[in-house]
Amino acid sequence: MNAAERLDIPSVRHRVNAEEWQVRIDLAACYRLVAVFGWSDLVFTHITARVPGGDHAFLINPYGLTFDEVTASSLVKIDLHGNKLDDSPFRVNPAGFTIHSAIHEAREDAHCVLHTHTVNGCAVAAQESGVQPISQASIFVLNSLAYHDYEGVALNDDEKPRLVADFGDKTYLMLRNHGLLTVGRTVADAFLSMYNFESACAIQVRAMAGGTLLRPIPEPIIANAMHQARQVTQSEYGALAWPALLRKLERLDPGYRS
Repeated sequence: MNAAERLDIPSVRHRVNAEEWQVRIDLAACYRLVAVFGWSDLVFTHITARVPGGDHAFLINPYGLTFDEVTASSLVKIDLHGNKLDDSPFRVNPAGFTIHSAIHEAREDAHCVLHTHTVNGCAVAAQESGVQPISQASIFVLNSLAYHDYEGVALNDDEKPRLVADFGDKTYLMLRNHGLLTVGRTVADAFLSMYNFESACAIQVRAMAGGTLLRPIPEPIIANAMHQARQVTQSEYGALAWPALLRKLERLDPGYRS
C-alpha cells in the first residue's frame, strides 16, 4: 500500500491537464529523492514547481506529510497570495509560501525552487566565509552563488524584496544561519543543483574538521566551471541524471506517481 492509499488521497489525474500531471510527478519524485538522500527535515522545508500556463500558480507540499509520503495527487496548488486553487484537504506552511512565492514571482526562469535545512548546509550557512573553493562540487556552486542574511522565520512579506534583490539571477542561494536553496528551469535542474550544493557543503565540513590548512582552487578554474559542465553533460543540466534517479525511485516505491 502506497502513501496515497494509506492517507486516502484521491487521484487528481483526471482533473488536470497532461502538462500539470507531468510536473506533479516530477515534483513528487523530487520530494521522495530528497528523503532518500537524507536532506529532509521532518515535515518542514519545501520544494515548489510552477504550474504550466497557470498564471503564477504553483505546487507545494501538503503541510504535515513527510517527504517520503508526498505523491503527485497530494501536492497543493496555490497562487502567489497563498490561496488554494483546488479542494485539497491539506494546508501549506506559511514560511514556505513566503520564500517560494517571492522567487517565483520575481524569476520567470525559476520553474522549480528547492529549499533544504540539512546539517551540512546549515553548518556552512553559519560560517562567515560561506562556501569555500576547495572541491570540484564547490566550483559549480561558486559560479552562481548568492547570500541572504537571516531575518528570522520567513513569515513577513517585507523580507521578500530583500531576498529577491540578494538572489538576483543566481542559481544557488545560501540563506545565512538557515539553509540552502536552488532554482531550475526544471525540477531535475533544481535537484541536480542541490546535489552539488549539498556535496560542496558536506566536503567543506569534513575538510575543516581535519584541522589542516585547506588548499583553494584558483579563480580561473572556477570561472570556467559552467563551460566544462556543459561539455560533460551535453544536455540540459538535470536531464542526464534524472531518468536514472526516477528508475531508482521505481525500484524503491513507485507510489509517488499516485
